[in-house]
Amino acid sequence: MEHDRVGTRAWVLHPDIKSDPDRRPAKPALGEAVALAAALPGLDVAGSETVSLPKAHAGMLFGKGKIEELRLRFEAEEVELVLVDGPVSPVQQRNLEKVWGVKLLDRTGLILEIFSDRARTREGVLQVEMAALSYQRTRLVRAWTHLERQRGGLGFVGGPGETQIEADRRAIDDQLVRLRRQLDKVVRTRDLHRKARAKVPYPIVALVGYTNAGKSTLFNLLTGAEVTAKDMLFATLDPTMRRVRLPDGPEVILSDTVGFISDLPTELVAAFRATLEEVLAADLILHVRDISHPDTESQARDVTAILSSLGVDDSRPQIEVWNKLDLLDPEAREAMAARAARSDGIIAISALTGSGIDGLLAATAERLQDRRHTSALHLAFSDGKRRAWLFRQDIVQTETQTEDGFDITVLWTPRQQAQFEAL
Repeated sequence: MEHDRVGTRAWVLHPDIKSDPDRRPAKPALGEAVALAAALPGLDVAGSETVSLPKAHAGMLFGKGKIEELRLRFEAEEVELVLVDGPVSPVQQRNLEKVWGVKLLDRTGLILEIFSDRARTREGVLQVEMAALSYQRTRLVRAWTHLERQRGGLGFVGGPGETQIEADRRAIDDQLVRLRRQLDKVVRTRDLHRKARAKVPYPIVALVGYTNAGKSTLFNLLTGAEVTAKDMLFATLDPTMRRVRLPDGPEVILSDTVGFISDLPTELVAAFRATLEEVLAADLILHVRDISHPDTESQARDVTAILSSLGVDDSRPQIEVWNKLDLLDPEAREAMAARAARSDGIIAISALTGSGIDGLLAATAERLQDRRHTSALHLAFSDGKRRAWLFRQDIVQTETQTEDGFDITVLWTPRQQAQFEAL
């Protein structure tokens, strides 16, 4: 069967494993996986399907019959790349590639591809390279000989990436050490920028949310900036910051962050901590939710879990922003807006039409009324726990060691001062 060539022909599989305790609802999970694939330039998604399994097969992931059925389908559809929405071990990858005669990427590999395509800042690029190398290091199973050596095209899918796959662990480790050194330099520079920002008496408002929730569209609306706002997963990968004056309120620094996603591979959570560092310094977090998405509740839980893992606790002021009201039918829209109006800390909006934005700005200004102020503290050497807390909050301006402890100047909100006094 001949097909018009647009790019690498890919097929998306979502293994729905009954025995998996973290199993996600199959339909939205497959939809998200297809959207991930669509976010990668040069891919032509030829088809997608869910494969139901009682449990994963150790060496091949799928059962024999299913593997043969899929092989025939891939052959008929001229598929060159199979994307498996879940973890695939190096051995499973090698075996499936051999049987199917295609290149295979698991969820981590696909997300790495997208991150490498999107990272723009020096830091983002370095962190993606490190994450990619750590991932490849676990995949040095010397059995890719059945694939064409060079297929050109995408970074890790073919072409230049193949040489890394063939590199031995020592070469990768040397490269990781070099990248880590470069990254340390970049992070130190950012640290200086952040310290300079901490001295500015503007509160920081961070936008967080599941990927594709509409954060960048909201950011553009509030700041007039042209941040990439595409209906695409992971459109934003580097922290973007702008100053915004709230009506009748303070000036604030608004920060747009990378979109969160369920089952984000651990090497990528580490790689993208920097884009989330702004959240740790934020005075207020706006958690943007796509309220029209069928899986909006579990997406919100994923975001909360990642925030907790970063060290953002419940005491940090948050407003939940229910976005994309415009995608609901009039009846559901009215019900949702009424629900939000009855709830403390929830604002319903449409970043696309601008509906509800005035209410969001007013709520933001109200939450930030407890403006930051400077205090001078003296802590004894034995007061290590409280001193560590101050540094964790990113509010220390100066610190001088004295004979019996530390003189510290902090810039904080009354809320943080109360928390500190309660320690």
